[in-house]
Amino acid sequence: MKTHMLIALLLLTGSAQAQEDREKQYLEGAGMGYARPAERNHFPGPMHVLELADQLKLTGEQRAATQKLMETHKAQARGIGAELVAAERELELLFRGGNVDEATLARAARTTAALEGEYRLAHLETHRRMRGLLSEEQVKRYDELRGHSSAKQERHRH
Repeated sequence: MKTHMLIALLLLTGSAQAQEDREKQYLEGAGMGYARPAERNHFPGPMHVLELADQLKLTGEQRAATQKLMETHKAQARGIGAELVAAERELELLFRGGNVDEATLARAARTTAALEGEYRLAHLETHRRMRGLLSEEQVKRYDELRGHSSAKQERHRH
């Protein structure tokens, strides 16, 4: 019996930690895989572009534009992330109160879902904009450096 209680406690602790980690990532504007379709299909992310700036031979103008895009994006993502965390907490409070009506639940769930969609859109849009700042050669080099080369992608399709 004690073993079962210990396992349950560990699972709850792990779940709470995972929730805290997820909230922290939203508040920091982290990517969390939301832009994976863009990244895999030749639409680089500004954070990685800046990390690879020398290998990509970014011009001074490109570095400045990428840095600005990154800063603007992070501010936007953090703002949406904070709204999303607050909406998730409100959803939690609805159930904690024990009396949830259908209309209130529907509104809260839709608000949370819409904010998550906005968060993802912010990440995808940033990748779309980033591509416009690079040459085709730089995008190709980025893909190679990040392991997204077309030969590798072809192997994964078969």
